[in-house]
Amino acid sequence: MHRFRHTSPQAFLNPLGDIMELGFLKPLFARQGPWASVYIETTRATEDAQRMQALRERAVASQLIDAGADPYTVRAVVNRLAGEPVSEAPPGRALFASGAEVVLDIPLGKVPVATEATWSVLPHVAPLAGLRDDGPSCLVAYIDRTGADLELRDAHRRDPVGQAQGREWPGRGHRSMPADRGEWHYRNKIENAWNETADIIAAELARQWLENGAELMVVLTGDPRERRAVRNRLPEHMQPMTVEVDSGARSPGASKDALDREIAQVRERFARERLESTLERFRIGRGRPGEHREATVDTGPGEAAEGVPAVVDAVRTHQVATLLLSPDGSDAAREVWIGPGVDEVAVQRGQAEAMGVSKPVRARADDALLRSAAAAGSDVLVVPAGMPGPAGGLGAVLRWTM
Repeated sequence: MHRFRHTSPQAFLNPLGDIMELGFLKPLFARQGPWASVYIETTRATEDAQRMQALRERAVASQLIDAGADPYTVRAVVNRLAGEPVSEAPPGRALFASGAEVVLDIPLGKVPVATEATWSVLPHVAPLAGLRDDGPSCLVAYIDRTGADLELRDAHRRDPVGQAQGREWPGRGHRSMPADRGEWHYRNKIENAWNETADIIAAELARQWLENGAELMVVLTGDPRERRAVRNRLPEHMQPMTVEVDSGARSPGASKDALDREIAQVRERFARERLESTLERFRIGRGRPGEHREATVDTGPGEAAEGVPAVVDAVRTHQVATLLLSPDGSDAAREVWIGPGVDEVAVQRGQAEAMGVSKPVRARADDALLRSAAAAGSDVLVVPAGMPGPAGGLGAVLRWTM
């Protein structure tokens, strides 16, 4: 997963859908519950914002107490919410607490529809897939003939991650080339030096891309000739994830407003294409609801699972590449049986006991499946409301089929 943790899904309002990587949730599943899970608005845009926030915080405490949360964990949540800074507050926050400790505090990119506080055996993480508003993260390269400055950015932040510096080339700093009989050799040396610099930039981009995640977009900005030379040197598997943009420059003080707008458009287009591609793979690969489809020549890489029994089986065997959730589906809140292990999930109590779980407990299907998917390095995609998705609201695109 990304070491640059863009804090990645949704309020079920994004018309494009979001893909969320689940690695940042692993701390929640590394310890036993029960868990307090809180989703709360934290915007400060109105004159009575402070009073409204106090009311929301009291509502959180009341909901947790009514649900049976222990007073120490309730106090930890309330104290954390009370420490929210007045300035630069995000639209919302999600808190997950257990054993008198707030384990994860996540800024949200969207306002929760309502204040929600639950107490359950698993952290209620499913709403995150609609509230984080991540979109794809980008590795941006500001390129000139001397090298490139690199940064990682997402919807919330941007971080410099170093430079790719080329070697000294003949005449660097001169405004014109000598007009003598050695000019051809001079030009050739400059061209060779630039080719070496382009190789260095491409190699550093490939290294950063592998280090930060295979879902990372690569955005190249700078002179068209120079950025094209770098793109042509990138590994083939990076080409579909790479785009060139016209705005932006490496020079100090260059305005980034136009570049920011262009990257936002690129990210939106990329997210839409990824959503459509994932759903197409699912539609091609699925069989009848609730069962796996046998592999055929026509299904290709799009093998899919649909319905609670099939998806439970797929996550338990780490087959899931992308877990699909639909906001209007009925299966998300359906109960399954789980044990303490992340892969101990079953549709029936007897199935869990047959796996060696001595005391199975009930949990929401969406939260249990997300726990297993996070352990397996899967992604989750929220299918926008009104868009055809899996029957019942739960499905998966698989890495392989049995």
